[in-house]
Amino acid sequence: MTHELEPVLNRIAEALERLAPPRPLEPAFGAARLFRHDPASGGFHPAPDYPLPLDALVGVDRQKERFVENLQRFAGALPCNHALLWGVRGTGKSSLAKAAFMHVAAKAKGLKLVEVDRDQVTALPDLFDFLRMRPERFLVLCDDLSFEEGAAAAKALKSALEGGVSGPPANVLFTATSNRRHLMPRDHAEGRGLIASAEDAEEEVSVSDRFGLWIGFPPMDQATYLDAVRGYAERYGLHADDLDRRALQWAQLRGGRSGRVAWQFIRDLAGELGKTLPL
Repeated sequence: MTHELEPVLNRIAEALERLAPPRPLEPAFGAARLFRHDPASGGFHPAPDYPLPLDALVGVDRQKERFVENLQRFAGALPCNHALLWGVRGTGKSSLAKAAFMHVAAKAKGLKLVEVDRDQVTALPDLFDFLRMRPERFLVLCDDLSFEEGAAAAKALKSALEGGVSGPPANVLFTATSNRRHLMPRDHAEGRGLIASAEDAEEEVSVSDRFGLWIGFPPMDQATYLDAVRGYAERYGLHADDLDRRALQWAQLRGGRSGRVAWQFIRDLAGELGKTLPL
């Protein structure tokens, strides 16, 4: 009887294997320094090195110094803090995080950056548990983080940062950028009861308290904006007699001054002059 059932059992086993999700591939962390994490597949997709050098970022010297110091401590296995880079849009928060990583990783062997999407924060506890077992050290970066869907993502992030009974992984440093210091959406209370909104707000504010290092990025004044434009123009050999006037007109059309606006002006000028840029 057992012999007769064997083909049937084999077919059932093969069918179950086809239905089961594929095992995630062993991450090839030796292939690159920057990766994007896909929670659906468990994969780590390598990305090219970030091309903008740290010294190209103008007007954020204090922020650069503080973030690089913290990251260097992490790379050297010294005490450090998870970092929240917050402030108005376009001030270079994400660029600073990536450029600083490249600056430190040039001398720190085994340092990797893993970028996660802000809509996949609930997958962070599993990601941190996986990275905990690796020999490398990881800067995990989440750009433009806010908790639009309430407290569920906030609880997941808090769980990841605290690490449960195992404690936080010593080889993972989390960095988030946000336009808001306390990470809450502006329409937080709409459509919810006062008690529920207050509870969610408490949960989300308690997450921001888990970041030991807060680095603020204030709006850029005119002098700093023009310094950024001139710095980019000199670095990439872009010459225009009326550079300042054109840069100010560009900012006026955009409705504000920021490092992003300065870079967009430089891209437009480079295209006009037939020059190429690294980004």
